[in-house]
Amino acid sequence: MRKLSYFIAGTIDGFIAAPDGTYDFFFPYVTGDFLPYLSDTFADTIPALGRTAMGLDGVPNKRYDTVLMGRATYEPGLALGMASPYPHLRQIVFSRSLTESPDPAVEVTAEDPLPVVRRLKQEDGLDIWLCGGGTLAGQLLPEIDELIIKLNPIVAGSGVPVFSADFALRAFDLVESRSFDNGTVVLTYAKSTLATGGELGADGMPLAPAS
Repeated sequence: MRKLSYFIAGTIDGFIAAPDGTYDFFFPYVTGDFLPYLSDTFADTIPALGRTAMGLDGVPNKRYDTVLMGRATYEPGLALGMASPYPHLRQIVFSRSLTESPDPAVEVTAEDPLPVVRRLKQEDGLDIWLCGGGTLAGQLLPEIDELIIKLNPIVAGSGVPVFSADFALRAFDLVESRSFDNGTVVLTYAKSTLATGGELGADGMPLAPAS
């Protein structure tokens, strides 16, 4: 079965964007030895303009073939003329306010994200990349199999959190940690191997399986 992977840049204090939804303050950290790592391991997550600049046009997808995003994640690129930011991927935007797709390569849906993802997981293909934002990630938390955070060495103070959801503890296992010269650390977590699926009670203890 395909995995849902939430691969996102974040600050030390847990934000993925400024209060206005912009995230260009992460761009200066795509430097040094982190750049070749990103272009090799996560080339699928680089938008079309970046792929062209890095000589990645035509490179086959290795990790993901589908990208999911909320309207707030999609719109900054759209404002810059990128109606189809990831043409090498199947692009799905979840929005109740964006009624028509600006580009035929982008699917816009107002459907509940959970059943959509559950259907996608049953299809053949590579894994599914959730690229943001925090509200969509909060809605999809029960289906997130892998959490990969590019932890940048900055503090934002406020902004869009990694997850925007009601309080509910869920356990993940740290499976890899890599640090880079520019201070960025990439942390890879997998959904906990607890028999309960990783959901914890308010006391931090695993919830008992449903009978």
